[in-house]
Order: sequence, then structure tokens, then C-alpha cells
Amino acid sequence: MVSELTHLNPEGVAPGNGYSHVVSGPGRWVAISGQVAFDAEGKLVGEGDAGAQAQQVFANLERCLKAAGATFADVLKLNFFVTDVAYLPAIRVARDAYVDTAKPPASTAVQVVALFRPDVLLEVEAYAVV
Repeated sequence: MVSELTHLNPEGVAPGNGYSHVVSGPGRWVAISGQVAFDAEGKLVGEGDAGAQAQQVFANLERCLKAAGATFADVLKLNFFVTDVAYLPAIRVARDAYVDTAKPPASTAVQVVALFRPDVLLEVEAYAVV
């Protein structure tokens, strides 16, 4: 599958660090619900470890994308919800193992007071066009 996404960083907008400002493309819209670090049995992976949780989250996102006939090359937007922005460097390591860092998706990172369970450190949702 070859992605037909266009990645833009408009003139006059500060360059993004690991994300594109604008991503567009033709095709079928796919929305992936926020994924957390649960394994196939619903058990938390990486309690207290943002890097381990991020690895599981991106593995879950990859499974969801595959089920929709998509890959990370089709992802145009990622939304990160984290309980502490200090986790972002570890999350970026996991993300960079899955996304093309030369053409990264548009992204938003938001620190939240809490997620639905206190041991869940991050949640990531994805939007793709196939």
C-alpha cells in the first residue's frame, strides 16, 4: 500500500519537532479510538513506565490500523493525552519506531489531570486515510 498523503509545513509557521503541521490525502477516513497500554487480555503493560506503555500503545494502534486495512503510512493525525509531559521523550522513542520521521503525521499532545485509571499514563488516538 502506497500512501498518498501530503505533508506540509507552511511558511510563516514555526517548524514542528517530530510532527507535520498539515497532512491531507484522498481516500476512506479511519478513526482509531484512544489506545492505552493493555495487552490482549486487558492487563496493563508497563505499570509506572511511560516508555513501556508507549510501546504497547503503538503496537495496539498498529493492530487497529491493520484491521482497517491501513498502516502507519496512512496516519495523518495522532492525538496524545498524557498525565505528565515529562513522558514525551519516551513516547517519541516508541512513536519513531512506527512512523516515518521524515514525513510525520500532524500531532497534538495534551497533559491531562487524569485518565480513566490512575495507572494508565498515556492514551493515543489516530486518524488515517486509506
